[in-house]
Order: sequence, then C-alpha cells, then structure tokens
Amino acid sequence: MNTPCRYLEITFRNGKPFAAYFYLARQPGDVSVRTQQPEPGLIVDFATDGRAIGIEITSPTSISPEAINRVLSGLHEPPASAEELHPLVAA
Repeated sequence: MNTPCRYLEITFRNGKPFAAYFYLARQPGDVSVRTQQPEPGLIVDFATDGRAIGIEITSPTSISPEAINRVLSGLHEPPASAEELHPLVAA
C-alpha cells in the first residue's frame, strides 16, 4: 500500500536552511538503492522497483520551485503545489 502523503522536510544549521528533502509516496520498507542527479542541487532517490521515493535538495536557498517541478514532471509525478513548497520558499 502506498503512502500518498508528499511532504517537504528542511534541515537548518545555525538558523539557516542547510538541506531539504521532498518525500514522495512510499511503501513500507522502501529504501533508496539508486540515485540520479537530474539538475544541479537535486538528487532523486529510487526504490528497488525503480519508483522515485524522494528528492534531496542539497542547496535549498538556491533551488527554485520551477526546478523541483521540472524534476517531478520528468518522474511523471504531479507538480508540487505552492502549499507543499511553501516551507522552502519561506526559508
């Protein structure tokens, strides 16, 4: 059973965004077994069956919502809403 919840997690260091991770739908026990860097600053994690399970954002202050949505489009995922990405824009 997939967990449909997508969410963004941001890690801060000294009060500034240091890294972020956009979680995609997952199944229990999913782990990353392969990664791909479709754009600078964005790394996609894939499960054993080839599904994308998340996007690591290595430089959250320099990545645009448009870049994230380009990657999501390439993964055949719906675009992230402004609400989903609000924490990144606010950081």
